[in-house]
Amino acid sequence: MNKAIWLAGGLIWVGVGARAADSPRLLPPVFTPAGLQLEWQDAAADRAYTVQIRERLEGGLWVAAPADTPWPLRTLRWVDPRPAGPMRFYRVLAVAPAERGKVLTAAELGLYSKAQLNFLFQLAGVPVTAQYDVAALAVTYETVDPWGGRTQASGFLAIPAAGSQRLPLISYQHGTLARKSDAPSQNATGERVVGLALAATGYFALLPDYLGLGNSPGVPAYHHARSEGTAGVDLLRAAHTLAAQRGVPLNGQLFLLGYSHGGHATMALLRELETFHADEFPVTAAAPMAGAYDLSGVTAEDFLSPRPKPNPYYLALLVAAYQDIYRLAPNLADLLAPPYHTTLPPLLTGQHTGGEINAAMPADPVQVFKPEYLAAFRADPEHPLRLALRDNDVFRWTPRSPLRLYHCSGDQDVVPANSQVAYAAFRAAGATQVELVDPVPGANHGACAEPSLLAAKAWFDSLRRP
Repeated sequence: MNKAIWLAGGLIWVGVGARAADSPRLLPPVFTPAGLQLEWQDAAADRAYTVQIRERLEGGLWVAAPADTPWPLRTLRWVDPRPAGPMRFYRVLAVAPAERGKVLTAAELGLYSKAQLNFLFQLAGVPVTAQYDVAALAVTYETVDPWGGRTQASGFLAIPAAGSQRLPLISYQHGTLARKSDAPSQNATGERVVGLALAATGYFALLPDYLGLGNSPGVPAYHHARSEGTAGVDLLRAAHTLAAQRGVPLNGQLFLLGYSHGGHATMALLRELETFHADEFPVTAAAPMAGAYDLSGVTAEDFLSPRPKPNPYYLALLVAAYQDIYRLAPNLADLLAPPYHTTLPPLLTGQHTGGEINAAMPADPVQVFKPEYLAAFRADPEHPLRLALRDNDVFRWTPRSPLRLYHCSGDQDVVPANSQVAYAAFRAAGATQVELVDPVPGANHGACAEPSLLAAKAWFDSLRRP
Protein backbone atom coordinates (compact mmCIF):
# COMPACT_ATOMS: atom_id res chain seq x y z
CA MET A 1 0.00 0.00 0.00
CA ASN A 2 1.60 3.30 -1.03
CA LYS A 3 1.80 5.70 1.86
CA ALA A 4 3.12 9.22 2.19
CA ILE A 5 3.13 11.65 5.09
CA TRP A 6 3.23 15.40 4.63
CA LEU A 7 3.51 18.20 7.16
CA ALA A 8 1.62 21.23 5.92
CA GLY A 9 0.26 24.23 7.75
CA GLY A 10 1.01 22.62 11.10
CA LEU A 11 -1.19 19.60 10.31
CA ILE A 12 -0.12 16.08 9.42
CA TRP A 13 -1.87 14.66 6.37
CA VAL A 14 -1.50 11.05 5.38
CA GLY A 15 -2.42 9.68 1.97
CA VAL A 16 -2.80 6.00 1.21
CA GLY A 17 -3.04 4.62 -2.30
CA ALA A 18 -5.10 1.76 -3.69
CA ARG A 19 -4.34 -1.72 -2.38
CA ALA A 20 -2.54 -3.03 -5.47
CA ALA A 21 0.94 -3.23 -6.92
CA ASP A 22 -0.06 -0.70 -9.57
CA SER A 23 -1.47 1.80 -7.08
CA PRO A 24 -1.86 5.44 -8.06
CA ARG A 25 1.11 7.51 -6.92
CA LEU A 26 0.06 10.26 -4.57
CA LEU A 27 1.55 13.72 -4.93
CA PRO A 28 2.06 16.20 -2.08
CA PRO A 29 -1.21 17.98 -1.27
CA VAL A 30 -1.63 21.69 -1.91
CA PHE A 31 -3.63 24.14 0.14
CA THR A 32 -5.82 26.26 -2.16
CA PRO A 33 -8.56 28.83 -1.52
CA ALA A 34 -11.06 26.05 -2.29
CA GLY A 35 -9.55 23.64 0.26
CA LEU A 36 -6.90 20.94 0.41
CA GLN A 37 -6.18 19.66 -3.11
CA LEU A 38 -5.08 16.05 -3.52
CA GLU A 39 -3.52 14.84 -6.77
CA TRP A 40 -2.22 11.49 -7.92
CA GLN A 41 -0.66 9.88 -10.96
CA ASP A 42 -1.69 6.57 -12.45
CA ALA A 43 0.20 4.59 -15.07
CA ALA A 44 -2.80 2.35 -15.65
CA ALA A 45 -5.38 3.38 -18.23
CA ASP A 46 -9.15 3.63 -17.92
CA ARG A 47 -9.57 3.58 -14.17
CA ALA A 48 -11.82 5.52 -11.84
CA TYR A 49 -11.07 6.67 -8.31
CA THR A 50 -12.74 6.91 -4.95
CA VAL A 51 -11.18 9.05 -2.23
CA GLN A 52 -11.74 7.87 1.33
CA ILE A 53 -11.04 9.68 4.58
CA ARG A 54 -10.67 8.89 8.25
CA GLU A 55 -10.08 11.18 11.22
CA ARG A 56 -7.65 8.95 13.09
CA LEU A 57 -5.24 6.30 11.87
CA GLU A 58 -5.73 3.76 14.66
CA GLY A 59 -9.31 2.76 15.42
CA GLY A 60 -10.74 4.97 12.71
CA LEU A 61 -12.91 4.00 9.78
CA TRP A 62 -12.43 4.64 6.07
CA VAL A 63 -15.51 6.32 4.60
CA ALA A 64 -16.17 7.95 1.24
CA ALA A 65 -15.04 11.56 1.24
CA PRO A 66 -17.60 14.32 0.67
CA ALA A 67 -17.95 15.40 -2.94
CA ASP A 68 -19.93 17.62 -5.26
CA THR A 69 -19.90 14.94 -7.97
CA PRO A 70 -20.78 11.26 -7.54
CA TRP A 71 -18.10 8.69 -6.86
CA PRO A 72 -16.06 7.34 -8.48
CA LEU A 73 -14.10 10.20 -10.03
CA ARG A 74 -12.68 10.09 -13.55
CA THR A 75 -10.09 12.76 -12.75
CA LEU A 76 -6.69 12.62 -11.00
CA ARG A 77 -7.55 15.41 -8.59
CA TRP A 78 -9.90 16.07 -5.68
CA VAL A 79 -10.36 19.01 -3.32
CA ASP A 80 -11.42 18.59 0.29
CA PRO A 81 -13.34 21.82 1.01
CA ARG A 82 -13.73 21.01 4.71
CA PRO A 83 -10.50 19.51 6.06
CA ALA A 84 -10.95 18.75 9.75
CA GLY A 85 -8.27 18.97 12.40
CA PRO A 86 -6.03 18.22 13.97
CA MET A 87 -5.56 15.37 11.47
CA ARG A 88 -7.28 13.85 8.50
CA PHE A 89 -6.08 10.80 6.62
CA TYR A 90 -6.77 10.07 2.94
CA ARG A 91 -6.51 7.15 0.58
CA VAL A 92 -7.34 6.77 -3.09
CA LEU A 93 -8.91 3.56 -4.40
CA ALA A 94 -8.50 2.77 -8.09
CA VAL A 95 -11.50 0.85 -9.47
CA ALA A 96 -12.84 -0.45 -12.76
CA PRO A 97 -15.29 2.14 -14.12
CA ALA A 98 -18.91 1.13 -14.53
CA GLU A 99 -21.29 1.94 -17.35
CA ARG A 100 -23.90 2.91 -14.82
CA GLY A 101 -27.45 1.91 -15.66
CA LYS A 102 -26.50 -0.28 -18.63
CA VAL A 103 -29.12 -3.00 -19.09
CA LEU A 104 -27.48 -6.42 -18.93
CA THR A 105 -30.60 -8.60 -19.08
CA ALA A 106 -34.33 -7.96 -19.24
CA ALA A 107 -36.40 -11.11 -18.71
CA GLU A 108 -40.10 -11.00 -19.51
CA LEU A 109 -42.08 -12.42 -16.57
CA GLY A 110 -45.43 -12.26 -18.32
CA LEU A 111 -48.42 -10.02 -18.85
CA TYR A 112 -50.92 -9.78 -15.99
CA SER A 113 -54.46 -9.06 -17.15
CA LYS A 114 -56.72 -6.77 -15.14
CA ALA A 115 -58.78 -9.78 -14.08
CA GLN A 116 -55.68 -11.64 -12.85
CA LEU A 117 -54.48 -8.57 -11.00
CA ASN A 118 -57.80 -7.97 -9.29
CA PHE A 119 -57.87 -11.60 -8.17
CA LEU A 120 -54.31 -11.27 -6.86
CA PHE A 121 -55.12 -8.02 -5.05
CA GLN A 122 -58.19 -9.61 -3.48
CA LEU A 123 -56.12 -12.55 -2.21
CA ALA A 124 -53.48 -10.19 -0.83
CA GLY A 125 -56.02 -7.87 0.75
CA VAL A 126 -54.85 -4.91 -1.36
CA PRO A 127 -57.70 -2.37 -1.75
CA VAL A 128 -56.82 -1.44 -5.33
CA THR A 129 -58.74 -1.99 -8.57
CA ALA A 130 -56.65 -2.59 -11.69
CA GLN A 131 -57.16 -0.08 -14.48
CA TYR A 132 -54.55 -1.58 -16.82
CA ASP A 133 -52.95 -4.86 -17.77
CA VAL A 134 -49.35 -4.93 -16.56
CA ALA A 135 -46.15 -6.28 -18.14
CA ALA A 136 -43.61 -7.58 -15.62
CA LEU A 137 -39.83 -7.75 -16.14
CA ALA A 138 -36.81 -8.85 -14.11
CA VAL A 139 -33.82 -6.67 -14.96
CA THR A 140 -30.10 -6.85 -14.24
CA TYR A 141 -28.01 -3.75 -14.82
CA GLU A 142 -24.55 -2.33 -14.26
CA THR A 143 -23.93 -0.18 -11.22
CA VAL A 144 -21.22 0.56 -8.64
CA ASP A 145 -20.28 -1.26 -5.48
CA PRO A 146 -19.68 0.45 -2.11
CA TRP A 147 -16.13 1.36 -3.21
CA GLY A 148 -17.15 2.77 -6.59
CA GLY A 149 -16.14 -0.26 -8.66
CA ARG A 150 -18.17 -1.97 -11.35
CA THR A 151 -20.78 -4.52 -10.25
CA GLN A 152 -24.31 -5.55 -11.15
CA ALA A 153 -27.65 -5.26 -9.44
CA SER A 154 -31.16 -6.38 -10.25
CA GLY A 155 -34.71 -5.15 -9.94
CA PHE A 156 -38.33 -5.66 -10.89
CA LEU A 157 -40.25 -3.49 -13.36
CA ALA A 158 -44.03 -3.33 -13.71
CA ILE A 159 -45.25 -1.44 -16.79
CA PRO A 160 -48.91 -0.55 -17.44
CA ALA A 161 -50.31 -1.40 -20.86
CA ALA A 162 -51.57 2.18 -21.22
CA GLY A 163 -51.03 2.76 -24.92
CA SER A 164 -49.94 6.30 -25.73
CA GLN A 165 -50.64 7.62 -22.24
CA ARG A 166 -47.59 9.28 -20.71
CA LEU A 167 -46.64 7.58 -17.45
CA PRO A 168 -44.99 8.80 -14.26
CA LEU A 169 -42.13 6.76 -12.83
CA ILE A 170 -42.36 5.48 -9.29
CA SER A 171 -39.54 3.76 -7.40
CA TYR A 172 -40.61 1.56 -4.52
CA GLN A 173 -37.89 0.48 -2.06
CA HIS A 174 -38.75 -2.80 -0.32
CA GLY A 175 -38.46 -3.66 3.37
CA THR A 176 -35.98 -5.91 5.17
CA LEU A 177 -35.06 -9.11 3.34
CA ALA A 178 -32.32 -11.48 4.40
CA ARG A 179 -32.49 -14.05 1.60
CA LYS A 180 -31.38 -13.16 -1.93
CA SER A 181 -34.18 -15.13 -3.56
CA ASP A 182 -36.85 -13.12 -1.72
CA ALA A 183 -35.98 -9.93 -3.61
CA PRO A 184 -38.71 -8.49 -5.88
CA SER A 185 -37.00 -9.57 -9.11
CA GLN A 186 -36.88 -13.18 -7.90
CA ASN A 187 -39.96 -13.73 -5.72
CA ALA A 188 -43.40 -13.72 -7.34
CA THR A 189 -45.05 -13.01 -3.99
CA GLY A 190 -44.02 -10.62 -1.26
CA GLU A 191 -43.59 -6.94 -2.03
CA ARG A 192 -43.71 -7.45 -5.77
CA VAL A 193 -47.46 -7.01 -5.35
CA VAL A 194 -46.86 -3.37 -4.42
CA GLY A 195 -45.22 -2.75 -7.77
CA LEU A 196 -48.05 -4.50 -9.59
CA ALA A 197 -50.65 -2.43 -7.72
CA LEU A 198 -48.88 0.81 -8.58
CA ALA A 199 -48.54 -0.18 -12.24
CA ALA A 200 -52.15 -1.34 -12.44
CA THR A 201 -53.20 2.20 -11.54
CA GLY A 202 -50.99 3.95 -14.07
CA TYR A 203 -47.44 4.19 -12.72
CA PHE A 204 -44.33 2.77 -14.37
CA ALA A 205 -43.06 1.00 -11.25
CA LEU A 206 -39.46 0.14 -10.36
CA LEU A 207 -38.45 -2.06 -7.42
CA PRO A 208 -34.67 -2.19 -6.87
CA ASP A 209 -33.40 -5.32 -5.12
CA TYR A 210 -30.36 -3.48 -3.59
CA LEU A 211 -26.79 -4.76 -3.69
CA GLY A 212 -26.32 -8.33 -2.48
CA LEU A 213 -29.95 -9.33 -3.07
CA GLY A 214 -31.59 -10.80 -6.14
CA ASN A 215 -29.11 -11.29 -8.98
CA SER A 216 -26.36 -9.28 -7.31
CA PRO A 217 -23.13 -10.73 -5.89
CA GLY A 218 -21.90 -10.50 -2.32
CA VAL A 219 -23.39 -10.00 1.12
CA PRO A 220 -26.66 -8.01 1.32
CA ALA A 221 -25.65 -4.35 1.78
CA TYR A 222 -28.25 -3.81 4.50
CA HIS A 223 -28.79 -0.15 5.39
CA HIS A 224 -25.78 0.97 3.36
CA ALA A 225 -27.05 4.36 2.26
CA ARG A 226 -24.61 5.04 -0.55
CA SER A 227 -25.32 1.84 -2.46
CA GLU A 228 -29.06 2.14 -1.82
CA GLY A 229 -28.82 5.47 -3.59
CA THR A 230 -26.56 4.43 -6.47
CA ALA A 231 -28.44 1.18 -7.16
CA GLY A 232 -31.70 3.13 -7.23
CA VAL A 233 -30.34 5.80 -9.58
CA ASP A 234 -28.99 3.20 -11.99
CA LEU A 235 -32.26 1.25 -12.08
CA LEU A 236 -33.94 4.52 -13.07
CA ARG A 237 -31.47 4.76 -15.94
CA ALA A 238 -32.14 1.17 -16.96
CA ALA A 239 -35.89 1.83 -16.84
CA HIS A 240 -35.52 4.84 -19.13
CA THR A 241 -33.60 2.69 -21.61
CA LEU A 242 -36.27 -0.02 -21.56
CA ALA A 243 -39.11 2.50 -21.80
CA ALA A 244 -37.54 3.92 -24.96
CA GLN A 245 -36.99 0.45 -26.42
CA ARG A 246 -40.60 -0.56 -25.73
CA GLY A 247 -42.11 2.74 -26.89
CA VAL A 248 -43.49 3.59 -23.44
CA PRO A 249 -43.89 7.38 -23.12
CA LEU A 250 -42.99 8.98 -19.78
CA ASN A 251 -44.36 12.24 -18.42
CA GLY A 252 -41.23 13.39 -16.58
CA GLN A 253 -42.58 12.87 -13.08
CA LEU A 254 -40.77 10.73 -10.50
CA PHE A 255 -42.17 9.54 -7.17
CA LEU A 256 -40.27 7.68 -4.43
CA LEU A 257 -41.62 5.60 -1.56
CA GLY A 258 -40.61 2.73 0.66
CA TYR A 259 -41.40 1.23 4.05
CA SER A 260 -39.11 0.12 6.92
CA HIS A 261 -35.72 -0.70 5.39
CA GLY A 262 -37.32 0.79 2.29
CA GLY A 263 -37.87 4.03 4.18
CA HIS A 264 -34.13 4.36 4.79
CA ALA A 265 -33.41 3.37 1.17
CA THR A 266 -35.94 5.91 -0.11
CA MET A 267 -34.31 8.69 1.90
CA ALA A 268 -30.88 7.61 0.65
CA LEU A 269 -32.11 7.58 -2.94
CA LEU A 270 -33.71 11.01 -2.59
CA ARG A 271 -30.47 12.41 -1.17
CA GLU A 272 -28.45 10.83 -4.00
CA LEU A 273 -30.78 12.21 -6.66
CA GLU A 274 -30.97 15.72 -5.24
CA THR A 275 -27.24 15.91 -4.54
CA PHE A 276 -25.88 14.53 -7.81
CA HIS A 277 -28.65 13.98 -10.38
CA ALA A 278 -31.20 16.75 -9.90
CA ASP A 279 -31.19 17.70 -13.59
CA GLU A 280 -31.34 14.11 -14.81
CA PHE A 281 -34.07 12.95 -12.40
CA PRO A 282 -36.04 15.76 -10.74
CA VAL A 283 -38.18 14.27 -7.96
CA THR A 284 -41.86 15.16 -7.88
CA ALA A 285 -42.47 13.91 -4.33
CA ALA A 286 -41.06 11.36 -1.88
CA ALA A 287 -42.62 9.35 0.95
CA PRO A 288 -40.12 7.52 3.17
CA MET A 289 -42.02 5.45 5.74
CA ALA A 290 -40.99 3.99 9.11
CA GLY A 291 -37.27 4.15 8.33
CA ALA A 292 -34.21 4.07 10.60
CA TYR A 293 -32.90 7.44 9.44
CA ASP A 294 -30.88 8.09 12.63
CA LEU A 295 -28.85 4.89 12.83
CA SER A 296 -26.03 6.30 14.95
CA GLY A 297 -28.33 7.95 17.48
CA VAL A 298 -31.90 6.76 17.94
CA THR A 299 -31.40 3.31 16.45
CA ALA A 300 -28.09 2.58 18.20
CA GLU A 301 -29.47 3.62 21.59
CA ASP A 302 -32.58 1.53 21.01
CA PHE A 303 -30.44 -1.54 20.28
CA LEU A 304 -28.54 -0.87 23.51
CA SER A 305 -31.73 -0.45 25.54
CA PRO A 306 -33.12 -3.43 27.49
CA ARG A 307 -36.56 -3.39 25.84
CA PRO A 308 -37.53 -6.57 23.93
CA LYS A 309 -36.84 -6.36 20.19
CA PRO A 310 -39.44 -7.94 17.87
CA ASN A 311 -36.81 -8.83 15.26
CA PRO A 312 -33.28 -9.14 16.64
CA TYR A 313 -32.01 -10.30 13.25
CA TYR A 314 -32.02 -6.67 12.05
CA LEU A 315 -28.83 -6.10 14.07
CA ALA A 316 -27.20 -9.26 12.72
CA LEU A 317 -27.85 -8.20 9.12
CA LEU A 318 -26.56 -4.71 9.82
CA VAL A 319 -23.30 -5.86 11.40
CA ALA A 320 -22.68 -8.42 8.64
CA ALA A 321 -23.14 -5.72 6.00
CA TYR A 322 -20.89 -3.22 7.74
CA GLN A 323 -18.22 -5.82 8.36
CA ASP A 324 -18.21 -6.58 4.64
CA ILE A 325 -18.10 -2.92 3.62
CA TYR A 326 -16.05 -1.24 6.35
CA ARG A 327 -13.93 -4.14 7.66
CA LEU A 328 -14.70 -3.56 11.33
CA ALA A 329 -12.52 -6.58 12.18
CA PRO A 330 -10.49 -9.18 10.24
CA ASN A 331 -13.58 -11.44 10.22
CA LEU A 332 -17.19 -11.19 11.36
CA ALA A 333 -16.55 -13.97 13.88
CA ASP A 334 -13.96 -11.75 15.58
CA LEU A 335 -16.75 -9.45 16.77
CA LEU A 336 -19.00 -12.17 18.14
CA ALA A 337 -19.18 -14.03 21.44
CA PRO A 338 -19.49 -17.81 21.64
CA PRO A 339 -21.56 -19.56 20.34
CA TYR A 340 -22.62 -16.83 17.91
CA HIS A 341 -19.15 -16.55 16.39
CA THR A 342 -19.74 -19.92 14.74
CA THR A 343 -23.56 -20.09 14.47
CA LEU A 344 -24.35 -16.65 13.03
CA PRO A 345 -21.90 -15.98 10.14
CA PRO A 346 -23.19 -18.89 7.98
CA LEU A 347 -26.73 -17.49 8.31
CA LEU A 348 -25.80 -14.02 7.04
CA THR A 349 -24.70 -14.70 3.47
CA GLY A 350 -28.07 -14.14 1.80
CA GLN A 351 -29.21 -17.77 1.82
CA HIS A 352 -31.41 -17.75 4.95
CA THR A 353 -34.61 -16.02 6.02
CA GLY A 354 -35.04 -13.51 8.79
CA GLY A 355 -36.99 -16.12 10.74
CA GLU A 356 -34.08 -18.53 10.59
CA ILE A 357 -31.68 -15.83 11.79
CA ASN A 358 -34.08 -14.75 14.56
CA ALA A 359 -34.15 -18.34 15.82
CA ALA A 360 -30.37 -18.24 16.27
CA MET A 361 -30.34 -14.86 18.03
CA PRO A 362 -30.60 -14.07 21.76
CA ALA A 363 -33.58 -12.08 23.02
CA ASP A 364 -31.26 -9.11 23.54
CA PRO A 365 -29.50 -8.87 20.16
CA VAL A 366 -26.42 -6.96 21.37
CA GLN A 367 -25.46 -10.02 23.41
CA VAL A 368 -24.10 -11.55 20.20
CA PHE A 369 -21.09 -9.25 20.58
CA LYS A 370 -18.02 -10.09 22.60
CA PRO A 371 -18.38 -8.37 26.00
CA GLU A 372 -15.28 -6.26 25.45
CA TYR A 373 -16.49 -5.17 21.99
CA LEU A 374 -19.90 -4.24 23.34
CA ALA A 375 -18.34 -2.32 26.25
CA ALA A 376 -16.13 -0.38 23.84
CA PHE A 377 -19.11 0.41 21.63
CA ARG A 378 -21.06 1.72 24.62
CA ALA A 379 -18.18 3.85 25.88
CA ASP A 380 -16.53 5.27 22.76
CA PRO A 381 -18.46 7.82 20.66
CA GLU A 382 -15.84 7.31 17.91
CA HIS A 383 -16.04 3.52 17.95
CA PRO A 384 -15.71 2.10 14.40
CA LEU A 385 -19.22 0.62 14.47
CA ARG A 386 -20.62 3.98 15.57
CA LEU A 387 -18.73 5.64 12.72
CA ALA A 388 -20.19 3.12 10.26
CA LEU A 389 -23.68 3.85 11.57
CA ARG A 390 -23.05 7.59 11.32
CA ASP A 391 -21.87 7.19 7.73
CA ASN A 392 -25.31 5.76 6.95
CA ASP A 393 -27.48 8.30 8.75
CA VAL A 394 -29.73 9.94 6.17
CA PHE A 395 -30.98 13.11 7.84
CA ARG A 396 -27.96 15.46 7.73
CA TRP A 397 -28.89 17.30 4.53
CA THR A 398 -31.64 19.60 3.25
CA PRO A 399 -34.31 18.02 1.03
CA ARG A 400 -35.76 20.25 -1.66
CA SER A 401 -38.56 18.01 -3.00
CA PRO A 402 -41.98 17.69 -1.35
CA LEU A 403 -41.42 15.10 1.38
CA ARG A 404 -43.78 13.31 3.75
CA LEU A 405 -42.46 11.06 6.51
CA TYR A 406 -45.01 8.43 7.53
CA HIS A 407 -44.50 6.71 10.88
CA CYS A 408 -46.98 5.29 13.38
CA SER A 409 -46.45 6.09 17.05
CA GLY A 410 -46.77 2.45 18.18
CA ASP A 411 -43.91 1.14 16.02
CA GLN A 412 -41.70 -1.23 18.05
CA ASP A 413 -39.49 -2.40 15.17
CA VAL A 414 -38.26 1.03 14.05
CA VAL A 415 -38.89 3.51 16.82
CA PRO A 416 -40.73 6.67 15.68
CA ALA A 417 -38.02 8.94 17.11
CA ASN A 418 -36.11 8.20 13.88
CA SER A 419 -38.70 10.16 11.91
CA GLN A 420 -38.98 12.84 14.58
CA VAL A 421 -35.22 13.46 14.50
CA ALA A 422 -35.20 13.57 10.69
CA TYR A 423 -38.19 15.91 10.55
CA ALA A 424 -36.68 18.30 13.12
CA ALA A 425 -33.31 18.29 11.36
CA PHE A 426 -34.85 18.97 7.95
CA ARG A 427 -36.96 21.82 9.27
CA ALA A 428 -34.00 23.32 11.12
CA ALA A 429 -31.94 23.12 7.90
CA GLY A 430 -34.57 25.13 6.04
CA ALA A 431 -36.56 22.42 4.25
CA THR A 432 -39.98 23.98 3.72
CA GLN A 433 -41.84 21.10 2.05
CA VAL A 434 -41.46 18.37 4.68
CA GLU A 435 -44.26 16.91 6.79
CA LEU A 436 -44.43 14.22 9.48
CA VAL A 437 -47.57 12.08 9.35
CA ASP A 438 -48.85 9.47 11.84
CA PRO A 439 -51.43 7.66 9.68
CA VAL A 440 -52.74 5.37 12.46
CA PRO A 441 -51.79 6.64 15.93
CA GLY A 442 -50.73 3.75 18.16
CA ALA A 443 -50.37 1.22 15.32
CA ASN A 444 -47.36 -1.09 15.34
CA HIS A 445 -44.87 -1.60 12.51
CA GLY A 446 -46.89 -4.19 10.62
CA ALA A 447 -50.27 -2.51 11.07
CA CYS A 448 -48.88 0.81 9.88
CA ALA A 449 -47.59 -0.42 6.53
CA GLU A 450 -50.74 -0.58 4.41
CA PRO A 451 -52.29 2.69 5.68
CA SER A 452 -48.97 4.46 5.06
CA LEU A 453 -48.68 3.10 1.54
CA LEU A 454 -52.26 3.99 0.69
CA ALA A 455 -51.89 7.49 2.11
CA ALA A 456 -48.70 8.07 0.15
CA LYS A 457 -50.31 6.78 -3.04
CA ALA A 458 -53.31 9.07 -2.57
CA TRP A 459 -50.91 12.01 -2.17
CA PHE A 460 -49.00 11.01 -5.30
CA ASP A 461 -52.26 10.58 -7.23
CA SER A 462 -53.16 14.17 -6.36
CA LEU A 463 -49.87 15.38 -7.87
CA ARG A 464 -49.97 13.38 -11.10
CA ARG A 465 -50.26 15.17 -14.39
CA PRO A 466 -51.20 13.85 -17.83
